[in-house]
Amino acid sequence: MARPLRINFPGAWYHVTSRGQERRPIFLEDRDREHFLELLEAVVARFRVQVHAYVLMDNHYHLLLETPEANLSRSIQ
Repeated sequence: MARPLRINFPGAWYHVTSRGQERRPIFLEDRDREHFLELLEAVVARFRVQVHAYVLMDNHYHLLLETPEANLSRSIQ
């Protein structure tokens, strides 16, 4: 069954998470985490997404994002 469509509007807050396939690690070393944060910084600059909190675990991450322009789908692709 497909997930329901995400409601998208200016100023919305989202909890975004992603896990490694079969719960395998997605961050193998600190450099992987640093690179992820560099990519996240580029998303913030390009799409004006606001990051309020994040957690980077070995096999998944959590982001608490706010989208002033209702553009979550474009920004997290």
